[in-house]
Amino acid sequence: MGNFFYKHPRDLATVILAAGKGTRMNRPDIAKVMFHLNGEPMIKNVVELAFKINSDRVIVVVGHFKDVVMDYVKKIAPSAEFAIQEQQLGTGHAVMQTEKLLKNFNGDVLVLSGDVPLLTVKTIQKLLKYHYETDAVATVLTADVEDPTGYGRIVRNPDGSVDRIVEHKDASEEERKIKEINSGIYVFKKEPLFEALKYITPNNVQGEYYLTDVFFYFSHHDMKISALKAESWDEIHGINTIEQLERAKEILERRRQLGFKE
Repeated sequence: MGNFFYKHPRDLATVILAAGKGTRMNRPDIAKVMFHLNGEPMIKNVVELAFKINSDRVIVVVGHFKDVVMDYVKKIAPSAEFAIQEQQLGTGHAVMQTEKLLKNFNGDVLVLSGDVPLLTVKTIQKLLKYHYETDAVATVLTADVEDPTGYGRIVRNPDGSVDRIVEHKDASEEERKIKEINSGIYVFKKEPLFEALKYITPNNVQGEYYLTDVFFYFSHHDMKISALKAESWDEIHGINTIEQLERAKEILERRRQLGFKE
């Protein structure tokens, strides 16, 4: 797929988080990423994106109904690899499951979500380019939204760099006023990512290992964190409910009518 991407200065592994249950989708018998979007499971868009940007490795983290997800991904992407998250203990825990597979890998790790299927190649190209240009240890894709309820907030330093990311449930009143939200899409230098993951704890409202806690580690060790705002909020909204799935279908249909090209 797509070899129109400029050459990455370093190797790139893309990790796709696809272990979730989709509790709010009201269908406990289906893995969340297998809900259909225009006739195909939504994870198809994310897996295809990973290959279109010329990832050297693509690793899908599976958990809930893992066999069904793996069978489908193998069919559409025979070279994809899998990491199994037996217990779903948060996004940080999900990425920890890829450490063995990436043991001898040197480069950058892009983290995508299997339930964020509207991302475009153009946006991810920009994110990667910005990550390389700013020589950041981690770069996060963000967006300004009118109603940030439920999303992690980007807390910036006075100079505009990122200090930390605070989950909505753990945010103070002041932090909840921040309109810039975390999309859950990141690119990391591999070594510092797995170093930081050793230090995160499930000491939060959810009792989970948040991937966002690595940013706290980075900023405390004076490592540079970059953030790039997406041009369109449409691209990065995740699908947690049937209503959001319907909205995603509408967005894709609108793109098709406009002759949208990635």
